[in-house]
Amino acid sequence: MDFIARAVILRGHGEGIVSATKHTDIEAQCAARGMRMTEQRRVIARILASSDDHPDVEELYRRCSAVDSRISISTVYRTVKLFEDAGIIERHDFRDGRARYEQMPESHHDHLINLRTGEVIEFQSEEIEALQAEVARRLGYRLVDHRLELYAVPLDEKPKR
Repeated sequence: MDFIARAVILRGHGEGIVSATKHTDIEAQCAARGMRMTEQRRVIARILASSDDHPDVEELYRRCSAVDSRISISTVYRTVKLFEDAGIIERHDFRDGRARYEQMPESHHDHLINLRTGEVIEFQSEEIEALQAEVARRLGYRLVDHRLELYAVPLDEKPKR
């Protein structure tokens, strides 16, 4: 399957962009790490696990407080930090001035960020992966990890004069 077809498949439908991979339940990962799970942490974990987009803490707080009005924004901040430190969620800084989060994916994917709308499109490209490994090899290195973020505007957007 070529790159374009894979990107379209990974885009999904709806408000956010559906993740390219299946995720393991956040609550199960917390339990496996021996974390104490309060009811508020469970709500935060469930909202994160069900997110099709990459919410920031304020958006996550908005969604969580709709489920449980006793959840404070400081609880969301602390819980997100706890999950991030445990390697359960991943932090992204997509140049919009706010940290955004997604559950740690089971397989690698990259991101294309629409600078006009903030939409995040997850994609996989075997060609890009091979090229990155080849660049590292030519420079005398073995690639062990990377993160690729493409920042773009729609092709049909008229340039500003």
